Amino acid sequence: MTREKIHSKPVTHPPASDYEQALDSWRPPSALVATISGRWLLTAVGLTIVAAAVCAWGVLCLLFWQGSWQLLYHPAAAVTRTPASVGLAYEAVEFATTESGQPRLKGWWIPAGPTARFSRYTVLYLHSQDGNVGDAVEAVAGLHTVGVNVLAFDYRGYGQSQFVRPSEAHWKEDAEWALQYLTGTRHVAAGAIVLGGRDLGANLALEIAAKHPELAGVIVRDPLETPLHSIFNDARARLVPAQLMVRDRFDLNAPAGALRVPSLWFYSAAPPGQMGRPEKPDAFQKVAAPKMLVWLTNSPQAEKESEESLSRWLDDLPTH
Repeated sequence: MTREKIHSKPVTHPPASDYEQALDSWRPPSALVATISGRWLLTAVGLTIVAAAVCAWGVLCLLFWQGSWQLLYHPAAAVTRTPASVGLAYEAVEFATTESGQPRLKGWWIPAGPTARFSRYTVLYLHSQDGNVGDAVEAVAGLHTVGVNVLAFDYRGYGQSQFVRPSEAHWKEDAEWALQYLTGTRHVAAGAIVLGGRDLGANLALEIAAKHPELAGVIVRDPLETPLHSIFNDARARLVPAQLMVRDRFDLNAPAGALRVPSLWFYSAAPPGQMGRPEKPDAFQKVAAPKMLVWLTNSPQAEKESEESLSRWLDDLPTH
């Protein structure tokens, strides 16, 4: 019996399925090797901190933009005094109506007496940035004593006028509406209108007068030389680009240089030569049109002095 040589053939296996390959490549969790480097973690943490800081700064900018106006304007809603409180007859007026017929602005018309010396003139009075028209009763009474008609009103956002956030643009628009009311409704000739203002209202009066050479003149009392000081010197303003975010300027010098109507300037601060005050304020010196400067003394006679100076100035106004 011959023994035959048996040749064995290599056993071949069909290709493994995807499931089997995945099963072969599986390793228990303990066999995983960390692939996140410490540098990457530090970078991620740093970027997260930077992003959070940028977001916080953005929120600060937004809050400053929304609330910075309150550093300059201090409106009050309640009008607690009227001209009647000092014995003046007046008419409550409202004007600058919306498309729906709602008035935007409210104020007072105080006519001059029948024998008043300067009844041909009407003063459009622009009050300061604080309170409302009720705080200007004494100023209005002083003008009436001189013998002029007076229109005094509240800007939007003040007193009983329409509630809108105050701004330089809104103040200018309100003043223009008041002029239109005088010329269009009261039929007062532009050449008989004198603009008058105090504090920030004086800055506004100067700006409006510079655009209307047809007016009779402008009276400014204690204009603010650096009106934005209260905003830009605030500690929060140093953390944001305040100069780019605040559009109000109320510059004195530019409108003073462009003024073409007679102007009367009252200052009740330190007299010239004291506390470093110049003999003549910078803005006043830039005025090329006829002008008059009066330094009011710090005494009970200050109002009488201002009334006498105003009378002399009105006497010298050219007739249109």
